[in-house]
Amino acid sequence: MRIVFVAAPLQGHLLPLVPLAAACRDAGHDVTLASGGFPPDVRGLRTADIGGGFNLPRSAIRVALRHPGLARAEMRGRAGHGFVGELFGRANLALLGPLQALAERERPDLIVYESLSEAGAVVAGRLGIPSVLQENTLWPADELYRAVTGSSALTRLGAAAPALTLAVTPPSLRTPVEGAQPMRPVPFSGGGAIPPWLTAPGDKPRILVSRSTLEGPSDGNPGPAVIAAAADVDAEIVLVRPARDGALPANVRSVGRVPLDELLPYAAGFVHHSGAGSVLGGLAAGVPQLTTPGAGDRRYNSGLLARRGAGLAVAADAITAADLNRLISDEGLRAAAREVAAEIAGMPSPESVVGSLEKLAG
Repeated sequence: MRIVFVAAPLQGHLLPLVPLAAACRDAGHDVTLASGGFPPDVRGLRTADIGGGFNLPRSAIRVALRHPGLARAEMRGRAGHGFVGELFGRANLALLGPLQALAERERPDLIVYESLSEAGAVVAGRLGIPSVLQENTLWPADELYRAVTGSSALTRLGAAAPALTLAVTPPSLRTPVEGAQPMRPVPFSGGGAIPPWLTAPGDKPRILVSRSTLEGPSDGNPGPAVIAAAADVDAEIVLVRPARDGALPANVRSVGRVPLDELLPYAAGFVHHSGAGSVLGGLAAGVPQLTTPGAGDRRYNSGLLARRGAGLAVAADAITAADLNRLISDEGLRAAAREVAAEIAGMPSPESVVGSLEKLAG
């Protein structure tokens, strides 16, 4: 069976597809990962760059000019699916031509696409082959599908409905997508070298601090506030890909790109920008999290985590030593995080889902 996996050329969109794509490859299928901006490690998968014309900032400017009120709400994380649907509807137009050409060459039996890459649904419809929608955000995949395919850019292109939807959000966070097949979210960070001192617990509780791979005026970077508070926190604090170099407090160290999924099991706390992949990665490891609500889906993600009791929601510029000390000492946070980790571990693995894809392709 030939399968093309499609993701927007953005790390947070691409990485969640890799475990299932690798599982299909390992089951003997011919797999191509169609995206762009590939990380150092994609588990040896064959890749195809379809992102040459993809420009999210340019699409965002055009959508904001047409929908200024919606854009302002989006920056506060209160636009729901309205802005993201229009944004990725327009952004997907740049993927259609390259993906169509790839599909005509490869003649896939199946296309699997992530929640905001509905170019995959359009091309599958044109070729008359089944498609699979893989949830890769905490927002329900079916809602994002409707928002993007119903956008002004894509509504007339006739996207095919998915033959199967894969849902990765643990049910205790929100109601699962109706009719979807659950699949375990397997954290994957795309590689990076690990310093030896990070491969085991430290002498003090370790707090990992990460930031978004998309930089902007409202990216929710918690680093500066964490650095300012660090002297009053009895912990080892590790900044991953800090935005700026400079002098750091004695208990703070910095590293470049590292595979967070391999380091989170040694952490007592995880501080980040509320990206869906980071939230799911922290939950899979059973680590309490402090997340910064903000633009896009970040307010929604942060709220889900806080309501589940597995994390704290604090504005990026308001993080204090008290917040960080609570993160590593609150037994309620730790217990809730471990409950969700057990829930995730009990979800069907990507390997077990491959058979469902095989049935679709006949």
